[in-house]
Amino acid sequence: MTEHHLSPAEAQALAEATATAMFSRDRAAQALGMKIVRVQPGAALLTMTVRGDMVNGHHICHGGMIFSLADTAFAYACNSYNKNTVASACHIDFLAPAKEGDTLEAEAVERSAAGRTGVYDISVRVAGGKTVALFRGKSYRINGEVIAGLQQAD
Repeated sequence: MTEHHLSPAEAQALAEATATAMFSRDRAAQALGMKIVRVQPGAALLTMTVRGDMVNGHHICHGGMIFSLADTAFAYACNSYNKNTVASACHIDFLAPAKEGDTLEAEAVERSAAGRTGVYDISVRVAGGKTVALFRGKSYRINGEVIAGLQQAD
């Protein structure tokens, strides 16, 4: 079986359709108020505004919320090819605090994709400002498609 090679426009349309399908089922991202700003093959940019129920006892954004945003951007980037892909490992470094009312941006970029595995770097920053976290995710492709039956063997 050979892989069908998509034109850049087809690959972009597939990435967008995949993100739309994923987001329609992504109750966690919806509950946290995440928004997809853009998605493209191997990349994604999501935002989330830090709400009062997202701050910890130090009155700064809980690290788990920042991790969730980064992990979600990672998911949209690595699933942008419509091949079911999950995290096999991830690591985050917190660099600066985010506060209630801040809008965070998580930008995911594919660094490597070969076979069933990939590596993605995600930067989380306050919109237009400081970087608050750096996240690296390792992906593993499992069976199936995000939009079932969309892709077929040649």
